[in-house]
Amino acid sequence: MLLNIPPLKEADLPKREKPLWKMMGPGIVMAGIAIGSGELVMWPWVTSIVGADLLWAAAIGIFLQLWINIEVGRWAIVTGESPFNGMARFFKLSVYIFLFVVFANNFLPGWARETGMALKALLFGPDHDSPQWMWTAIVFAAIAAILFGPKVVYTAVERSIMFLVLIIVVGLMYIVWQIGTKEVFVAMWEGLLNVGHFPKFPVEIPATESSEASLFTFGQLFGAVVFAGLGGISNLWYAYYLREKRVGMGARMPTLMSAVHKHEVKEMDVGYVYPETEENQRRFKDWMRYVKIDQVCFFWLLGSFTMFLFIFGSLAVLHPQGQVPDKGSLVWDLANILGDSMGDFGRNLFLIVGMAALFSSQLGGVDGTSRIFADLLHTNFKFGHRLRLDQWYFVLALSAILIGTLSVFVFEKYDIAGLDFLFIAALMGGFVMAIYVPALLYMNLTYLPKSARPGWVNIFFMVMASLMYISFSVYTIFIKVASWLA
Repeated sequence: MLLNIPPLKEADLPKREKPLWKMMGPGIVMAGIAIGSGELVMWPWVTSIVGADLLWAAAIGIFLQLWINIEVGRWAIVTGESPFNGMARFFKLSVYIFLFVVFANNFLPGWARETGMALKALLFGPDHDSPQWMWTAIVFAAIAAILFGPKVVYTAVERSIMFLVLIIVVGLMYIVWQIGTKEVFVAMWEGLLNVGHFPKFPVEIPATESSEASLFTFGQLFGAVVFAGLGGISNLWYAYYLREKRVGMGARMPTLMSAVHKHEVKEMDVGYVYPETEENQRRFKDWMRYVKIDQVCFFWLLGSFTMFLFIFGSLAVLHPQGQVPDKGSLVWDLANILGDSMGDFGRNLFLIVGMAALFSSQLGGVDGTSRIFADLLHTNFKFGHRLRLDQWYFVLALSAILIGTLSVFVFEKYDIAGLDFLFIAALMGGFVMAIYVPALLYMNLTYLPKSARPGWVNIFFMVMASLMYISFSVYTIFIKVASWLA
């Protein structure tokens, strides 16, 4: 039985003491996690099929997520809570929905699987007969070392992902410089302006030497739009990262420490809300300025930049040849074609960039989903108090690693590729966004002080995002039901 979430307590909003540049990190982490899903895997694959025609959809997808993240940041600044607590106050069923989504995502470790395949290709070539689950386990072992080794979990995650993002950006810029042409830039620009144009679904994908003929469906486009940026429940991780950075009311909340280290234990408290004083209002505006800079500069601009660099590579080397990468070896296929023009150095460089992007996403995925799972169990269920929050995090992160490895072992026998994992996760994420995006807007308009509530511009884009995810979800269900009845 679910526990009732206590009302928000009243307290003054802490003042920002550090300069903005010293607090940067959460937006880069968000961009780093996003790079390995839609940016590296989905949109280059889509581009190899339809060219630049759907670039406008990718741009809209990540732009709308910018506004979602800002509203997540607004809630985190004022309350110090995760948005899940706010939703549980008025929509208790959301707890079970999020628990199911997080649990199901543990069985879809597409990023770890693809990272392992890229590592195998780099060391031994793609045809090496070692099993996929073994390379997935190696990737998860590295993730476990990062999450369980240092004392403060977030610090290790932030530093690791920032380093990986540096590798990705520098490597991609060099590759684009080598293969770039004026014609590709023009095609991308035309694709961005081609708003509202859709190909006739489903699009036929011809057979290749390594794969049978297949279809590119509207549902897969929905998944790609969802993962243009973060997508699914991943956008809600931002609240945890802001708390760890001591942003706003997050300064009043405990930091998540590694359970394998001895540390002072402070249980998570209920969130806060500030009284409407001039000083609190001034502090809120200061914190919101930080969130907007963090999200615009790092999540949106950096995320869009890397996504379009990956798309550029696909548009330059895959689409002109009419070559659609195999779902199980997309990174290798793209790297191999780059090798034709850039030699072994170009091939290996892209494999390294691809591994960095995929590993970044899987690292953030294990960390983020474990935080959510631990938070939901510890806050909403009586049995959740049997373990401390950090202990729940350790158990759940370890479980995600073991389940993910076992999942690859099982699904390998049924020839389910890494891209299939990601599209299933993205489609499921789109449905959950259709629920929490309007719920988040309702929370911020209802529970927060008047001075902290979103203005009409934010409301407009949140409504647009809500309508897009709801419409996509309804249409996807309609198509599926119609196919069953046909």
